[in-house]
Parts: sequence; structure tokens; C-alpha cells
Amino acid sequence: MIKKCSYFIVTASAIALITMAFKGVEKTLITNHYYKISEPLAYNVSTHESTLSDINEKLNNADFSIETKNTFIDFKEALAVKESDGDYKTVNSYGYMGKYQFGKGTLKYIGLKNTQDFLNNPALQEKAFVAYVQKNKWILRREIQKYAGKTIRGILITESGILAAAHLGGAGSVQDFLRSNGNVSFVDGYGTDIKTYLKAFANYDLTTIKAEKNPKIA
Repeated sequence: MIKKCSYFIVTASAIALITMAFKGVEKTLITNHYYKISEPLAYNVSTHESTLSDINEKLNNADFSIETKNTFIDFKEALAVKESDGDYKTVNSYGYMGKYQFGKGTLKYIGLKNTQDFLNNPALQEKAFVAYVQKNKWILRREIQKYAGKTIRGILITESGILAAAHLGGAGSVQDFLRSNGNVSFVDGYGTDIKTYLKAFANYDLTTIKAEKNPKIA
């Protein structure tokens, strides 16, 4: 009986000590300045509507512009789309042919006589285009130097615009337009004015293309 009483006394004492120990820890955690919580913990989670609104605002303010290099390749492909939608085989109602719509006279001008071979040869068409740009760049070298950077009839004149306009109407029509301050302007059979090309093909970098008086097509 005495042993049982002693056992209960020891057990009760142990429980009391453990309880006091936990209370001491609890008191320390609550009163410790570094761990004291003055405000309830909470997270502001955006509602569906506010989330969409924020996303849309960021999208509207974002800059998605793509920087293009505007190289000679960009220039010739853009011009090809304008001329023929890039089709090497097309021939229009005036007999202009190929991806860049060359006439027979223009082909002879750069030394090509076999129009059928030209139409069936994409590589030759690409070489012919380069040669024609080189020749026009040589013919219009003084105009490029004199007028590039100026504004005529509200159009900023650039080297690439000049050469694109020359492809449409020939170097002579570009000279007429520039020298007349825009009073003389060539229009092709479909009603396309060289002013359209001066605008649409401005600011391409054609410095890689050298002016050649008599370019050779290998």
C-alpha cells in the first residue's frame, strides 16, 4: 500500500513538473518580443476578375515590337511579295514575268535574252534582281547622295526607296520625280505610283550592294 502511494506521488509529481515545463515554454513564446505577433497572418489572393485585369493591363503596356534588321534580303523579299506574291512562274497581263516581274526590255538591259530560260530558272531570277539593283544604284548614285534624307511631297527619300521605285518605273522616272520636286510622277499600267514604292520600301539597309555600271550575271 505504501509502495502504491509512493508510486502515485512520484507519478503525480512528474506530471506536474512536465506541465509546468510546457507552460514555461508557452509563456516564453508568447512574451518573447521577437516572436510576438501583433497582427493576424493573412495572404491577399487576387480574385479571378482582378487577376485577369492585372494581366490585361500588363499585356496592354507591354512592348511586343519586333526589331528587324531590314537587310537586302528583307528588301528583295518584301519587293517580291509586292510584285508577284513571290511566284517565280507568274506572268502578268503586260508580259512582265517572274518573282520580280521583269519585262523583256529590262532583261535585255542587264544582258539576258532567253526569257523562257529566265522564267524557269529561280536562281537566274535572283541573280538578275541583284544585277538590276546594282545597275540602278550606279545610275542613281548622284540622286541617292543628293536627295537621301530629304522630304519631297511628304515622303522621306531613302536609298532603298529610290531603288525600289526604280524597279517599278525605271531609273529615269525616279530622276524625273526627284528633280521636279515631286511634280512628275510615274504610274504603271495598274495605277501604281512610284511614290508608293518610295514610301513602302524606305529605310532598308542596302550598303552591301555595290553600284555597278555593267554588272555581270554569272
